This record gives sequence, C-alpha cells and structure tokens, in this order.
Amino acid sequence: MAELKPYRDSYYLWKYIPSTPAAALFVVLFSLGTCYIAWCIVKTRAFFCIVFTIGGLFEIVGYCARAVAKDRTEQLMPYVIQSLFILLAPALFAASVYMVLGRLIRCLRTESLSIVPARWLTTTFVCGDVISFVVQGTGGGVMVTANSMKTGESIILGGLFVQIIVFGLFVVTSAIFHARLNKRPTEPSLGKHSTWRSTMVMLYVASAFIMIRSIFRVVEYIMGNNGYPLSHEWTLYVFDAVLMLGVVSVFAWRFPGDIVPRKVQDFETVDGPMEMQGTGHDYSRTG
Repeated sequence: MAELKPYRDSYYLWKYIPSTPAAALFVVLFSLGTCYIAWCIVKTRAFFCIVFTIGGLFEIVGYCARAVAKDRTEQLMPYVIQSLFILLAPALFAASVYMVLGRLIRCLRTESLSIVPARWLTTTFVCGDVISFVVQGTGGGVMVTANSMKTGESIILGGLFVQIIVFGLFVVTSAIFHARLNKRPTEPSLGKHSTWRSTMVMLYVASAFIMIRSIFRVVEYIMGNNGYPLSHEWTLYVFDAVLMLGVVSVFAWRFPGDIVPRKVQDFETVDGPMEMQGTGHDYSRTG
C-alpha cells in the first residue's frame, strides 16, 4: 500500500498520495490529442504548430511522472518533473495561439486593422511568452539545483504574472482586431468558405482556458505549500488538466491548417480563390 513519505526530516513534497489512475487517464487523453494534431500538421504542412505538439508532449511527460510518483513521494525528481512540465506546457500552447492570429491577419489582408503591426505581432507576444517560460523554468531549476523550494516557487510566481499580463494584452489585441474586421471586412474575409470567425472562436476559447489556468496557478503559489490548492489533488485536475485538455481539443476542432502558404482555399473571395502571390506580403514568415 502506498505511503506518504517525507523528502527530508519532516518536510513533505506532497500533501497527498498522487492518483495513478487519474494521471494515467490524462496521459492517454493528451497522447490522443497530441497525435491527432501532429497528424494534422503533417497533412496540412502547418509546421508552425509544432510548438503546440511540444506542449502536448510536456503534458504527457508531466502526467507520466505523476503516475509513477505514487510510490516515490519521498523522491525529488518525480515531483519536480511533473511540476515543471505541467507548469510549462501552457506557455507553448500560448505561443501557438499567438502565431495563429498573426498568420490569420496576413491571410485576410487585414494588417491595417491590428493595433500591433502584423510583422511584429507574433514576435512581440512570443517574446513575452518566452520570458515567462524561461522565468518559470528557472524557478523549477532553482527548486532542484539550489534545493530551495520557496525561492523556486517565488520565481515561478513571477513568470506566471508575466504570462497573465502578456496574455491579457493579446486578448485585447484580438478583440480589437475582430471588432474592426466586422466593421471593415476585406475580400478574403467575405469569401463564402471563409473560416476566420471559427478560427477566432478557437482563439478566444483557448485563451480563456489558458488565462483561467494561469490565474489558478498564481493563486496556488500565493497560498503556498500549505494552501488548499496544493493540499488537494482535485484542484490540479479541474483547473489545469481539464482546461489544458480543452485547449488541445478546441485546437484540434479548428486546426489552423488553412492559413499556411499555398493552402488558402478556405479563405476564398467572392470572385474566386485568394492568390498569395503578387499581394506584396511575405506569407512564408512565421506569424
């Protein structure tokens, strides 16, 4: 029978014995979702979405570590691996969301409607996301190398605040772009097979899930190791695992494979298919 064991003296890494069946279930679900998105990437050549699959792999590794931690509650590495990989995966999902909006703006020829110049939109938000990723990763590294849980948690908290701020600005940028496009539609956006609205729905839903999860994580780290969220396993699954699985699901539902170079039939104009060539825009760039 599994027993909760201290890491050192009377200090416990876990406040409960992690559930192997729950972790295994999400390993399977994230694996299915990630494999499907990987297949979509290959099929549509939407290679800019590879970072999303890496996020899915992070989730899989994280929950695998939780699955084996049941009988290793006194060991540091399973705890840190599951904590760090599950923590960082949403930053990779967010990076993909940023790139989708940038490419969508270019495909619809709506650069003038974005409050952030289209050529800088993806770079700006992804850089903010990278900063958040690095800060959170550094916090996880401090937990292991410096053996300082409290310092590491404080650093991670800073990275989460950066993530929330950047994501908030992205949501505002998306909403303004959406409102302007509704008022001043372009030919590609009026096409009978145009899918930009469903793409925006996907971005909004994914953004909401990531934002709620990030706020939960901030509350979790503010309350500390003895707080309710870290003392009860269900909170992780409800406010992180389920929400991130929702992000994977909605991304799979409206996979942005039609906003890649040479594949724009879903953005037809009323006069016929939109031509990428000769528009004066370089669609080969990321974002």
